[in-house]
Amino acid sequence: MKKNLPSLQIADLTINPPIIQGGMGVRVSRSRLAAAVANEGCVGVIASVGLGKFEDESGSEFESINKEALRVEIRKAKSMSKGIIGINAMVALSNYESLVRTAVDENIDLIISGAGLPLELPKFVEKKNIKLIPIVSSARALKIICNKWKRNFDKLPDAVIVEGPKAGGHIGYDFQDVVEEKASLLDKIIIEVLEFAGSFDPAIPVIAAGGVYNGKDIAYFLKLGASGVQMGTRFVCTDECDVHESFKRAYLSAKKEDLVIIKSPVGMPGRVIKSKFVEDIQKGKTKPIACNYQCLKTCDPDTAPYCIAKALANAAEGNLDEGFVFAGSNAYRCNEIVPVKKLIDELVSETEKYI
Repeated sequence: MKKNLPSLQIADLTINPPIIQGGMGVRVSRSRLAAAVANEGCVGVIASVGLGKFEDESGSEFESINKEALRVEIRKAKSMSKGIIGINAMVALSNYESLVRTAVDENIDLIISGAGLPLELPKFVEKKNIKLIPIVSSARALKIICNKWKRNFDKLPDAVIVEGPKAGGHIGYDFQDVVEEKASLLDKIIIEVLEFAGSFDPAIPVIAAGGVYNGKDIAYFLKLGASGVQMGTRFVCTDECDVHESFKRAYLSAKKEDLVIIKSPVGMPGRVIKSKFVEDIQKGKTKPIACNYQCLKTCDPDTAPYCIAKALANAAEGNLDEGFVFAGSNAYRCNEIVPVKKLIDELVSETEKYI
Protein backbone atom coordinates (compact mmCIF):
# COMPACT_ATOMS: atom_id res chain seq x y z
CA MET A 1 0.00 0.00 0.00
CA LYS A 2 2.71 2.47 0.99
CA LYS A 3 4.81 1.68 -2.08
CA ASN A 4 2.60 3.98 -4.18
CA LEU A 5 4.04 7.10 -2.54
CA PRO A 6 7.48 8.45 -3.45
CA SER A 7 10.10 7.67 -0.82
CA LEU A 8 11.95 10.36 1.09
CA GLN A 9 15.63 9.60 0.54
CA ILE A 10 18.01 11.13 3.09
CA ALA A 11 21.50 9.95 2.11
CA ASP A 12 21.32 6.15 2.60
CA LEU A 13 18.03 6.23 4.55
CA THR A 14 14.83 5.40 2.67
CA ILE A 15 11.66 6.67 4.33
CA ASN A 16 8.25 5.54 3.09
CA PRO A 17 5.70 6.96 3.71
CA PRO A 18 7.74 10.20 3.38
CA ILE A 19 6.71 11.50 6.81
CA ILE A 20 8.82 12.67 9.74
CA GLN A 21 7.02 12.87 13.08
CA GLY A 22 7.89 16.25 14.56
CA GLY A 23 9.83 16.38 17.81
CA MET A 24 7.54 17.84 20.48
CA GLY A 25 8.73 18.89 23.91
CA VAL A 26 8.60 18.95 26.82
CA ARG A 27 8.02 15.15 27.14
CA VAL A 28 5.38 14.95 24.41
CA SER A 29 7.22 12.84 21.83
CA ARG A 30 9.32 10.23 23.59
CA SER A 31 10.29 6.63 22.90
CA ARG A 32 6.83 5.08 22.66
CA LEU A 33 5.57 7.47 19.98
CA ALA A 34 8.87 7.53 18.09
CA ALA A 35 9.05 3.72 17.96
CA ALA A 36 5.43 3.36 16.81
CA VAL A 37 6.00 5.87 13.99
CA ALA A 38 9.30 4.26 12.96
CA ASN A 39 7.60 0.85 12.83
CA GLU A 40 5.32 2.21 10.08
CA GLY A 41 8.27 3.20 7.86
CA CYS A 42 8.29 6.90 8.81
CA VAL A 43 10.84 8.69 11.02
CA GLY A 44 10.11 8.66 14.75
CA VAL A 45 11.56 11.61 16.63
CA ILE A 46 12.28 12.04 20.35
CA ALA A 47 12.26 15.66 21.54
CA SER A 48 15.43 15.93 23.63
CA VAL A 49 14.35 18.93 25.71
CA GLY A 50 13.57 18.45 29.41
CA LEU A 51 13.19 14.67 29.39
CA GLY A 52 14.45 14.28 32.95
CA LYS A 53 12.42 15.41 35.97
CA PHE A 54 14.66 18.46 36.23
CA GLU A 55 12.06 20.59 38.00
CA ASP A 56 12.44 18.52 41.19
CA GLU A 57 16.22 18.72 41.26
CA SER A 58 18.91 21.30 41.96
CA GLY A 59 20.21 23.37 39.07
CA SER A 60 23.60 21.65 39.13
CA GLU A 61 21.90 18.37 38.20
CA PHE A 62 20.06 19.82 35.18
CA GLU A 63 22.51 18.72 32.49
CA SER A 64 23.26 15.22 33.79
CA ILE A 65 19.59 14.39 34.53
CA ASN A 66 18.47 15.35 31.03
CA LYS A 67 21.42 13.67 29.34
CA GLU A 68 20.71 10.35 31.04
CA ALA A 69 16.97 10.64 30.39
CA LEU A 70 17.67 11.12 26.68
CA ARG A 71 19.96 8.08 26.67
CA VAL A 72 17.20 5.99 28.26
CA GLU A 73 14.58 7.18 25.75
CA ILE A 74 16.80 6.44 22.74
CA ARG A 75 17.56 2.94 24.01
CA LYS A 76 13.87 2.28 24.71
CA ALA A 77 12.86 3.45 21.24
CA LYS A 78 15.51 1.27 19.61
CA SER A 79 14.40 -1.73 21.65
CA MET A 80 10.84 -1.27 20.36
CA SER A 81 11.67 -0.58 16.72
CA LYS A 82 14.09 -1.49 13.95
CA GLY A 83 12.99 1.62 12.06
CA ILE A 84 14.52 5.10 11.79
CA ILE A 85 14.78 7.01 15.08
CA GLY A 86 15.91 10.62 15.35
CA ILE A 87 16.09 13.34 17.97
CA ASN A 88 15.17 17.00 17.86
CA ALA A 89 17.67 19.28 19.61
CA MET A 90 16.99 22.99 20.13
CA VAL A 91 19.99 25.25 19.54
CA ALA A 92 18.60 27.64 22.18
CA LEU A 93 19.14 25.09 24.98
CA SER A 94 22.04 25.68 27.33
CA ASN A 95 22.69 21.90 27.34
CA TYR A 96 22.43 21.58 23.54
CA GLU A 97 25.93 20.16 23.03
CA SER A 98 25.49 17.64 25.85
CA LEU A 99 22.23 16.33 24.33
CA VAL A 100 23.64 16.12 20.81
CA ARG A 101 26.76 14.28 21.98
CA THR A 102 24.61 11.82 23.96
CA ALA A 103 22.52 11.06 20.86
CA VAL A 104 25.74 10.57 18.87
CA ASP A 105 27.06 8.15 21.54
CA GLU A 106 23.82 6.18 21.17
CA ASN A 107 24.19 6.05 17.36
CA ILE A 108 20.96 7.87 16.64
CA ASP A 109 19.97 7.77 12.95
CA LEU A 110 19.45 11.51 12.52
CA ILE A 111 19.53 14.80 14.39
CA ILE A 112 17.02 17.55 13.62
CA SER A 113 17.99 20.94 14.96
CA GLY A 114 16.19 24.29 15.07
CA ALA A 115 15.20 27.12 17.47
CA GLY A 116 18.28 28.96 16.27
CA LEU A 117 20.81 28.20 13.54
CA PRO A 118 22.74 24.96 14.26
CA LEU A 119 26.02 26.38 12.94
CA GLU A 120 28.27 24.10 15.05
CA LEU A 121 26.24 20.88 14.79
CA PRO A 122 28.68 18.89 12.56
CA LYS A 123 31.48 19.45 15.10
CA PHE A 124 29.69 17.30 17.70
CA VAL A 125 29.08 14.37 15.36
CA GLU A 126 32.62 13.75 14.15
CA LYS A 127 32.84 11.00 11.53
CA LYS A 128 29.73 9.04 12.46
CA ASN A 129 27.15 8.36 9.77
CA ILE A 130 24.41 10.37 11.46
CA LYS A 131 22.19 12.50 9.23
CA LEU A 132 22.04 16.18 10.14
CA ILE A 133 18.87 18.13 9.34
CA PRO A 134 18.50 21.82 10.23
CA ILE A 135 15.09 23.47 10.58
CA VAL A 136 14.84 26.83 8.79
CA SER A 137 12.12 29.36 8.04
CA SER A 138 13.84 31.00 5.05
CA ALA A 139 16.18 30.29 2.15
CA ARG A 140 18.55 32.85 3.65
CA ALA A 141 18.90 30.79 6.84
CA LEU A 142 19.73 27.66 4.83
CA LYS A 143 22.38 29.56 2.83
CA ILE A 144 24.06 30.71 6.06
CA ILE A 145 24.11 27.15 7.42
CA CYS A 146 25.41 25.64 4.17
CA ASN A 147 28.18 28.23 3.85
CA LYS A 148 29.30 27.77 7.45
CA TRP A 149 29.14 23.95 7.39
CA LYS A 150 30.95 23.72 4.07
CA ARG A 151 33.69 26.12 5.10
CA ASN A 152 34.28 24.76 8.61
CA PHE A 153 33.37 21.09 8.34
CA ASP A 154 33.29 20.26 4.60
CA LYS A 155 29.71 19.13 5.16
CA LEU A 156 26.25 20.02 3.84
CA PRO A 157 22.90 19.24 5.46
CA ASP A 158 21.58 15.78 4.59
CA ALA A 159 18.12 17.35 4.29
CA VAL A 160 16.41 20.53 5.43
CA ILE A 161 13.07 21.02 7.19
CA VAL A 162 11.30 24.23 6.19
CA GLU A 163 8.89 25.26 8.93
CA GLY A 164 6.10 27.68 8.11
CA PRO A 165 4.24 30.06 10.45
CA LYS A 166 1.37 27.62 11.11
CA ALA A 167 3.56 25.30 13.20
CA GLY A 168 2.94 24.59 16.86
CA GLY A 169 5.34 25.55 19.61
CA HIS A 170 8.09 28.05 18.94
CA ILE A 171 7.94 29.67 15.53
CA GLY A 172 10.92 31.29 13.81
CA TYR A 173 9.08 34.42 12.69
CA ASP A 174 8.46 37.93 13.95
CA PHE A 175 5.78 37.97 16.67
CA GLN A 176 3.68 40.67 15.01
CA ASP A 177 3.90 39.02 11.59
CA VAL A 178 2.56 35.76 13.02
CA VAL A 179 -0.23 37.44 14.99
CA GLU A 180 -1.31 39.54 11.99
CA GLU A 181 -0.77 36.60 9.61
CA LYS A 182 1.73 38.59 7.54
CA ALA A 183 4.50 35.96 7.65
CA SER A 184 5.30 34.35 4.29
CA LEU A 185 3.23 31.25 3.65
CA LEU A 186 4.98 27.90 3.70
CA ASP A 187 4.57 27.16 -0.01
CA LYS A 188 6.25 30.44 -0.95
CA ILE A 189 9.21 29.71 1.35
CA ILE A 190 9.42 26.11 0.07
CA ILE A 191 9.76 27.34 -3.52
CA GLU A 192 12.61 29.68 -2.55
CA VAL A 193 14.39 26.97 -0.55
CA LEU A 194 13.93 24.39 -3.34
CA GLU A 195 15.72 26.68 -5.76
CA PHE A 196 18.77 26.95 -3.50
CA ALA A 197 18.70 23.32 -2.29
CA GLY A 198 18.51 22.18 -5.92
CA SER A 199 21.73 24.02 -6.79
CA PHE A 200 23.76 21.27 -5.10
CA ASP A 201 24.64 17.90 -6.61
CA PRO A 202 22.99 15.89 -5.24
CA ALA A 203 20.20 18.30 -4.29
CA ILE A 204 19.42 18.71 -0.59
CA PRO A 205 16.01 17.11 0.11
CA VAL A 206 13.46 19.67 1.29
CA ILE A 207 10.85 18.69 3.89
CA ALA A 208 7.72 20.82 4.46
CA ALA A 209 6.53 21.47 8.02
CA GLY A 210 4.06 23.66 9.87
CA GLY A 211 0.33 23.22 9.32
CA VAL A 212 0.58 19.95 7.35
CA TYR A 213 -2.57 18.18 8.54
CA ASN A 214 -3.82 15.55 6.10
CA GLY A 215 -3.06 13.62 2.91
CA LYS A 216 -4.29 16.49 0.75
CA ASP A 217 -1.64 18.73 2.35
CA ILE A 218 1.05 16.06 1.93
CA ALA A 219 0.19 15.62 -1.76
CA TYR A 220 0.24 19.39 -2.27
CA PHE A 221 3.78 19.78 -0.93
CA LEU A 222 5.07 16.69 -2.74
CA LYS A 223 3.70 18.10 -6.01
CA LEU A 224 5.32 21.44 -5.17
CA GLY A 225 8.70 19.68 -5.10
CA ALA A 226 9.19 18.80 -1.43
CA SER A 227 10.61 15.33 -0.80
CA GLY A 228 8.56 14.76 2.34
CA VAL A 229 6.72 16.39 5.24
CA GLN A 230 7.11 16.76 8.98
CA MET A 231 3.96 16.53 11.10
CA GLY A 232 3.54 17.09 14.84
CA THR A 233 -0.06 17.97 15.76
CA ARG A 234 -1.67 14.81 14.37
CA PHE A 235 0.67 12.56 16.34
CA VAL A 236 -0.36 14.10 19.68
CA CYS A 237 -3.81 12.55 19.23
CA THR A 238 -2.54 8.97 19.06
CA ASP A 239 -2.69 6.14 21.58
CA GLU A 240 1.09 5.90 21.63
CA CYS A 241 1.88 9.59 22.20
CA ASP A 242 3.77 9.72 25.49
CA VAL A 243 2.00 12.77 26.92
CA HIS A 244 -0.72 12.83 29.62
CA GLU A 245 -4.30 12.15 28.49
CA SER A 246 -5.39 15.63 29.66
CA PHE A 247 -2.92 17.13 27.17
CA LYS A 248 -4.45 15.09 24.34
CA ARG A 249 -7.97 16.06 25.42
CA ALA A 250 -6.99 19.74 25.23
CA TYR A 251 -6.58 19.17 21.46
CA LEU A 252 -9.93 17.40 21.16
CA SER A 253 -11.81 20.16 22.95
CA ALA A 254 -9.99 23.12 21.34
CA LYS A 255 -11.87 25.45 19.01
CA LYS A 256 -10.17 27.46 16.29
CA GLU A 257 -10.26 30.63 18.37
CA ASP A 258 -8.54 28.83 21.27
CA LEU A 259 -5.26 28.71 19.32
CA VAL A 260 -3.34 31.85 20.24
CA ILE A 261 0.16 33.26 19.90
CA ILE A 262 2.11 34.14 23.04
CA LYS A 263 5.50 35.74 23.61
CA SER A 264 7.84 33.08 24.93
CA PRO A 265 10.79 33.80 27.24
CA VAL A 266 12.83 32.10 24.51
CA GLY A 267 12.41 35.28 22.47
CA MET A 268 10.15 33.67 19.87
CA PRO A 269 6.40 33.63 19.36
CA GLY A 270 4.74 30.37 20.40
CA ARG A 271 1.40 28.88 19.33
CA VAL A 272 -0.54 27.44 22.25
CA ILE A 273 -4.05 26.37 23.24
CA LYS A 274 -5.71 28.99 25.44
CA SER A 275 -5.92 28.17 29.14
CA LYS A 276 -6.17 30.05 32.44
CA PHE A 277 -2.36 30.16 32.58
CA VAL A 278 -2.22 31.60 29.04
CA GLU A 279 -4.85 34.22 29.88
CA ASP A 280 -2.79 35.26 32.91
CA ILE A 281 0.29 35.64 30.67
CA GLN A 282 -1.69 37.70 28.16
CA LYS A 283 -2.93 39.99 30.95
CA GLY A 284 0.65 40.53 32.08
CA LYS A 285 0.20 38.61 35.32
CA THR A 286 3.61 37.15 35.96
CA LYS A 287 4.33 33.80 37.54
CA PRO A 288 7.42 34.52 39.69
CA ILE A 289 10.26 32.09 39.14
CA ALA A 290 13.35 31.09 41.04
CA CYS A 291 15.44 29.60 38.26
CA ASN A 292 18.10 27.09 39.20
CA TYR A 293 19.07 25.86 35.79
CA GLN A 294 18.98 28.52 33.04
CA CYS A 295 17.86 25.90 30.50
CA LEU A 296 17.67 28.41 27.64
CA LYS A 297 20.60 30.52 26.51
CA THR A 298 18.22 33.33 25.54
CA CYS A 299 16.20 33.41 28.78
CA ASP A 300 16.98 35.94 31.51
CA PRO A 301 15.41 34.58 34.72
CA ASP A 302 15.48 38.08 36.27
CA THR A 303 13.14 39.47 33.62
CA ALA A 304 11.31 36.37 32.32
CA PRO A 305 7.56 36.67 33.07
CA TYR A 306 7.30 32.93 33.76
CA CYS A 307 9.34 29.73 33.46
CA ILE A 308 8.48 28.10 30.16
CA ALA A 309 10.30 24.88 31.07
CA LYS A 310 8.10 24.39 34.13
CA ALA A 311 4.95 25.44 32.26
CA LEU A 312 5.58 22.83 29.56
CA ALA A 313 6.60 20.15 32.07
CA ASN A 314 3.41 20.82 34.06
CA ALA A 315 1.26 20.46 30.94
CA ALA A 316 3.01 17.23 29.89
CA GLU A 317 2.25 15.76 33.33
CA GLY A 318 -1.43 16.78 33.03
CA ASN A 319 -1.37 19.91 35.21
CA LEU A 320 -2.89 22.25 32.63
CA ASP A 321 -3.78 24.96 35.18
CA GLU A 322 -0.08 25.60 35.72
CA GLY A 323 1.09 25.28 32.13
CA PHE A 324 0.10 25.36 28.50
CA VAL A 325 -0.16 23.07 25.53
CA PHE A 326 1.80 23.83 22.36
CA ALA A 327 -0.22 23.08 19.22
CA GLY A 328 -0.19 23.64 15.47
CA SER A 329 -2.77 25.87 13.78
CA ASN A 330 -4.91 22.84 12.85
CA ALA A 331 -5.13 21.30 16.34
CA TYR A 332 -8.83 22.23 16.59
CA ARG A 333 -9.50 19.82 13.69
CA CYS A 334 -8.44 16.80 15.76
CA ASN A 335 -11.52 14.93 16.96
CA GLU A 336 -10.35 11.47 18.04
CA ILE A 337 -7.40 9.59 19.49
CA VAL A 338 -6.29 6.75 17.21
CA PRO A 339 -3.42 4.24 16.98
CA VAL A 340 -0.36 5.50 15.07
CA LYS A 341 -0.84 2.74 12.48
CA LYS A 342 -4.40 3.84 11.73
CA LEU A 343 -3.35 7.49 11.42
CA ILE A 344 -0.52 6.73 8.99
CA ASP A 345 -2.65 4.35 6.89
CA GLU A 346 -5.26 7.10 6.64
CA LEU A 347 -2.65 9.73 5.66
CA VAL A 348 -1.23 7.41 3.00
CA SER A 349 -4.59 6.64 1.39
CA GLU A 350 -5.55 10.34 1.40
CA THR A 351 -2.20 11.30 -0.14
CA GLU A 352 -2.57 8.67 -2.87
CA LYS A 353 -5.99 10.07 -3.70
CA TYR A 354 -4.65 13.59 -4.24
CA ILE A 355 -1.25 12.86 -5.72
